[in-house]
Amino acid sequence: MEVNTSSPMDEFCGSTFWNSTETWWTTDPDFTPCFEQTVLVWTPCAFYWLFVVFDFYYLKASLDRNIPWNKLNVSKALVNVGLLVLTALDLIMALIKKGGDDQPPLYKLDVWGPIIKFATFLLIFLFIPLNRKYGVQTTGCQFLFWFLLTIFSIPRCRTEVRADRLRQQLLESQQEDLEYAWEEYQYTSFFVFFTFTSIMLILNCFADGMPRQTKYQRGENEIPELSASFLSRITYQWFDKMALKGYRNPLEEKDLWDLRPQDSCSEVMPTFAYHWNQNVRKNYKGRARVEPKAQFSNGNVTFENPHGEKNGRKKGVASIMPPIYKSFGGVFMFGALMKLFTDCLTFAQPQVLSLIISFVEDQDKEKQPEWKGILYSVLLFVLAAAQTFILGQYFHRMFIVGLRIRTALINAIYRKALRISNSTKKESTVGEIVNLMAVDAQRFMELTTYLNMIWSAPLQIGLALFFLWQQLGPSVLAGLAVMIILIPVNGVIASRIKTYQIRQMKYKDERVKLMNEVLSGIKVLKLYAWEPSFEKQVLDIRDKEIATLRSTAYLNASTSFLWSCAPFLVSLVTFATYVLTSEANQLSVEKVFVSLALFDIMKIPLTVLPMLSVDIAETQVSVNRINKFLNSEELDPNSVLHDPSKPHPMSIENGEFSWGDEITLRNINIEVRKSSLVALVGTVGSGKSSVVQAFLGEMEKLAGVVNTVGKLAYVPQQAWIQNATVRDNILFGQTYDRKRYNKVIDACALRADIDILSAGDQTEIGEKGINLSGGQKQRISLARAVYSDADLYLLDDPLSAVDAHVGKHIFEEVIGPKGMLARKSRVLVTHGVTFLPQVDSIYVMKAGEISESGTFDQLVKNKGAFADFIIQHLQDGNEEEEELNQIKRQISSTADDPELIGSVEKAIKLARTESLSDSISVTSADSLMGRGNSLRRRAKRQDSHDSVASAASLKKKQEVEGKLIETEKSQTGGVDFAVYKHYIKSVGIFLSVATLVLNFVFQAFQIGSNLWLTKWANDQRVENDTSLRDMYLGVYGAFGFGQGVLAYFAVVIVYLGGFRAAKVIHNDLLRVIIRGSVCRFYDVTPIGRLLNSFSGDMDVIDEELPATLDSFMTFIWMVLATIVVISLSTPIFLAVIVPIAILYYFAQRFYVATSRQLMRLESVSRSPIYSHFGETVTGASTIRAYNVGDRFIEESDAKVDKNQVCKYPSVIANRWLAIRLEMVGNLIILFASLFAVLGGQTNPGLVGLSVSYALQVTQTLNWLVRMTSDIETNIVSVERIKEYGETKQEAPWELEADKNKPKNWPEEGRVEFQNFQVRYREGLDLVLRGVSFNIKGGEKVGIVGRTGAGKSSLTLALFRIIESAGGRIAIDGVDIATMGLHMLRSRLTIIPQDPVLFSGSLRMNLDPFEVNTDDEIWKALELSHLKLFVKSLAAGLNHEIAEGGENLSVGQRQLVCLARALLRKTKVLVLDEATAAVDLETDDLIQKTIRTEFKECTVLTIAHRLNTILDSDKVIVLDKGQITEFASPTELLDNPKSAFYSMAKDANLV
Repeated sequence: MEVNTSSPMDEFCGSTFWNSTETWWTTDPDFTPCFEQTVLVWTPCAFYWLFVVFDFYYLKASLDRNIPWNKLNVSKALVNVGLLVLTALDLIMALIKKGGDDQPPLYKLDVWGPIIKFATFLLIFLFIPLNRKYGVQTTGCQFLFWFLLTIFSIPRCRTEVRADRLRQQLLESQQEDLEYAWEEYQYTSFFVFFTFTSIMLILNCFADGMPRQTKYQRGENEIPELSASFLSRITYQWFDKMALKGYRNPLEEKDLWDLRPQDSCSEVMPTFAYHWNQNVRKNYKGRARVEPKAQFSNGNVTFENPHGEKNGRKKGVASIMPPIYKSFGGVFMFGALMKLFTDCLTFAQPQVLSLIISFVEDQDKEKQPEWKGILYSVLLFVLAAAQTFILGQYFHRMFIVGLRIRTALINAIYRKALRISNSTKKESTVGEIVNLMAVDAQRFMELTTYLNMIWSAPLQIGLALFFLWQQLGPSVLAGLAVMIILIPVNGVIASRIKTYQIRQMKYKDERVKLMNEVLSGIKVLKLYAWEPSFEKQVLDIRDKEIATLRSTAYLNASTSFLWSCAPFLVSLVTFATYVLTSEANQLSVEKVFVSLALFDIMKIPLTVLPMLSVDIAETQVSVNRINKFLNSEELDPNSVLHDPSKPHPMSIENGEFSWGDEITLRNINIEVRKSSLVALVGTVGSGKSSVVQAFLGEMEKLAGVVNTVGKLAYVPQQAWIQNATVRDNILFGQTYDRKRYNKVIDACALRADIDILSAGDQTEIGEKGINLSGGQKQRISLARAVYSDADLYLLDDPLSAVDAHVGKHIFEEVIGPKGMLARKSRVLVTHGVTFLPQVDSIYVMKAGEISESGTFDQLVKNKGAFADFIIQHLQDGNEEEEELNQIKRQISSTADDPELIGSVEKAIKLARTESLSDSISVTSADSLMGRGNSLRRRAKRQDSHDSVASAASLKKKQEVEGKLIETEKSQTGGVDFAVYKHYIKSVGIFLSVATLVLNFVFQAFQIGSNLWLTKWANDQRVENDTSLRDMYLGVYGAFGFGQGVLAYFAVVIVYLGGFRAAKVIHNDLLRVIIRGSVCRFYDVTPIGRLLNSFSGDMDVIDEELPATLDSFMTFIWMVLATIVVISLSTPIFLAVIVPIAILYYFAQRFYVATSRQLMRLESVSRSPIYSHFGETVTGASTIRAYNVGDRFIEESDAKVDKNQVCKYPSVIANRWLAIRLEMVGNLIILFASLFAVLGGQTNPGLVGLSVSYALQVTQTLNWLVRMTSDIETNIVSVERIKEYGETKQEAPWELEADKNKPKNWPEEGRVEFQNFQVRYREGLDLVLRGVSFNIKGGEKVGIVGRTGAGKSSLTLALFRIIESAGGRIAIDGVDIATMGLHMLRSRLTIIPQDPVLFSGSLRMNLDPFEVNTDDEIWKALELSHLKLFVKSLAAGLNHEIAEGGENLSVGQRQLVCLARALLRKTKVLVLDEATAAVDLETDDLIQKTIRTEFKECTVLTIAHRLNTILDSDKVIVLDKGQITEFASPTELLDNPKSAFYSMAKDANLV
């Protein structure tokens, strides 16, 4: 072949540049020396020059500085210098040894080659000190450059060695001396160069040392990624430690690494805030202020208010989108670039596949050189591997962007929530604001990963069509048409599914709401024996729910039918069109498999596009919601002035204020002198609290001046308690000063409460202060204010929730003229009249204005609004007697107003009759037991046994249990096989087997259709025989149809099985829980946890488990099918499958263990963000008043960071796994193609089949592991519910023996207790210790005793809510322990202390089993004085009652309970008297009705007001669980030594 030296490259080198005979058409391929010295060297150099911009970017972005010199960077520098010297030497030698007269000619290559290398090495050399200075520990571009340079130098090694051998032979064979000086030099120089590049490659595998200066403290626990090398980063090898740790034992929080500084709030927020503020400013004209880059006020970021000042003209809504683009767009674009890369690589695979197929086809005609086959296989592997690594980085980048956006949004929302005005707050509930954070910000995070599909999906579809067109021409359009038609069909099905889902959500909400009521009112249900009725209601809703789920399942199955058919239909239609349009169109193996591979690539983008559009629409909604919130109105920071020149520390002059709509306060003039106490009084709703809010700047100021000077403290009307310890609530961020702290606690009467709490003041308070009484919360709130040692105090009715004597104590010790705050300026809103004489001045509010002001004496003399207020107040009668006497004295001394004095005396009489029997010393019932006579608290708390166990036994109980609530077990480690067995049993054997069989047959059909295609493509006779062609086409179609039908049934069966299991599991759970024992189970299990099982866990079992199982089945069979197909075409593949399987198994085990625990930790760390946020929104006014907003922002940031700490490793775990699994998949591809090429397989169809199956396997393997881990995560729900199976049950409801008992038992109503003992739970003290007494039928007996004497326990024992621990109770001579609970409970009647109503009709609340007629019900209503009220309701008996009976007053609820009792009308009635819930009138009504209607019955009354039981036949006096007195009231009152007498004396009854 004549060498044509005319090409410019040939001249450049002075030798041939490219010779295809030598390189391609040969069995021993080699490149020309010119190609090796130009292209193979310059490609890496060009790569580096192109991407060096990234290296510069990393220098700029680095947060660290100054890496010390160490072995690694010194070696790098030395080797680099060596390379520079070597290339310079190359140039010099070329100029010396060539181009002379008797020397070889000097070509351009000899000059330019070294120069290009020198320039590149110099650039890299410059980066060594730069990276050191800027703390960059590793760079990818350099690693890749050395990697490419080393790999590309390998061909030249072979060439040089061969040339050298040739020279040696020539020298030996020819004696005359040949001049080889230049060649010898090149040989040596090249190998030195090659050694150096290899060393540089090895050195670049490691990362440099730790920088000395870092912007953020780098702890022991820093994330290894920061100092991991590039190689370790792309393979995620730095994560191995965590994976190993997680595999050995479950990860805990302390095992997690610190957050990367770049992702923490302190890095993300300033950037975002800077762009946000810029964006806000753009929206306003007429704002000339130029701001510096993101402001830091002591490390805090300030956000500008987009709502603007009143004057700035507003152009539009400031949106969060531009700041998001600007802050996080860079990383996103880089990710997009990677995505583009991988998309191109994806399409290279089918091309290589077609090369492999044609290689095998040509093998038949003539022997092909083997190296080509190997090259193709390796090429396929390299493409797949490159795609794996780049995709790994792409997803990683996208997740980081998602996390950062979420951080930015959560924090922006948090900061805004601290500043929104009241009108904004009214527009949205706390729940809605929390949702912005929980749902909307989360949505961004989920979307970012897929956002690039917007352009990537159309690109993929376009490319696929382009390549398909090349294979099959216009027939492709037929297939495309099918795909496009299927999209709307799917859309229709999806919208149907959505309607069903909404319906199912509705049922679920109903069911959970009902369960909530059942669990909250379980005690009442048990007392009335009403459980069966409610159980039936729950099951009815559940049946509807399951029916809806079933319909959804059929729809889901039809989508999966469409999807399994889609690729098939598309290929069927395309191939059919192709072969039927023209005789000349014949299917070849290559066409078939390349097209199938391309169709496969199109499948994903086509699925994703419709979903993506929905997601984007949803995210758009989220953006609008967040924008609306961030643009809403904020409080005006300038509404309150702080002008120290004003005479008084607090004043309002001519103030007018509103809550956003009409004017609430007008003409307000108040001044508070230094160290004085000012009271605001007035009727409810007169605007007292609003004045306090005006001082705080919470109201919109319309006119006037508000001025406060000094540090503020504020006690709101509704105490705001954080979920923290008691001490933290009081300190509220201040340092702990023991002396002051103790003083405050004593002054606020908290000592007794703290002593009772299990861990003293370190006891954690639940959210919203759930485990405290109203009075305790209020006192803690007050203690917080006192401890803060402010100058100004705003006290908004702090004494309303506490008992009178406690209130007195607090007033004297804290608020009053001798209290701790005597030197401070105080504003006190109060309803009590008692303390007014001791106040410096009083302002009387009436309808939003100040009607009069002055001292107590002045106001009483005026006989104005204040006198009316006092009269009205006294009629309410909430005061203690001695205080009333005091007021009487005060008034009569100043004014001789007979009307006033008369009303005081009336009040004194009222107070006498109402005095409580349970009066305890000053430590107060309230503080001891959380039970006082305060109405508000009674309504809030419904504890069953605070009143039961005496204070001492309560304390002991706390010590025994440490905690009342049993902690929930967070599962660690794997799930027992027993749980799976339990689930499969619930599904049923038939359905389980059917699932396996159907999936198996489905896969068989799929493989069958593909094998049939290969047979068709290989059959040469088809070309001339159309009938044969039609036969092939027909069978192919039949296979496809079979696949679709099977797919449909396979899915339906999985779902039906899942629903069957869900139904069984739910009904078992319900049965067990409703039969749970009150004291042994309900008292120690929080309702929230039970509800969580009914909602959260059931939800997983209903929806997620079946779907996960369905995917799992599909994938596992797909993997098996792949192995079968590859082994069919190349049996030797089975040898490789074992090691690959082992690799896979290990990756999977490591991952599942680690990932499962990380997910748990992540979800545990996520809820504090939201609960802290919810808390902040509720307490915003308190936070602002104390001016601690910055501290709360920091707390929120810390919580977000903590959540990231758990989230980030779980994202990495996914990447770590993906890379490892995909490499396993890539190995399968490599071996499948290698064996196909080398194994002498002559059937190109089988080769195509096995390789195209192998190409899909990576994705499948990846999904399989995900599904396995999802199943393990989700099955935990089954495990948790299964654990409730061990719930402590109460005795059986019905017994056979019950049937022999007389129908109308008990006939007489004789009740006898014989040496009866009882305790609440094992390990606790006895509450009744050997009680014995007899009550004859029809007797009326009163039971009295101090709090904790065991009064309630007596009734609970009668109903067997607590079971006997010794002795017995007999009714009409029958031992109650021998009968079924329902038999017993349905024959007794109780009117409980807390009236519990259920949501539903009034009728259902009276008669849930529908056994009474309407007339009977109306009769009962008439007797219980409710008839008129019910008649007045539109719906009458069907009046809907709200949850907990909220739409009836407490008194009416109590009367409903009376009506229930009247309907039952059994021989024994237990009356647990309500203390504070009922006003005197209702109480009289109830007493009257009981006296007349229950004349013949035995009535046991637990009395709190002694006057109600003075006319009873007998009185039982209990003390510490024993009977001290049992006789008639007259007898006891005649004996001055009796306990009953002293109680009566206390109550002024004797």
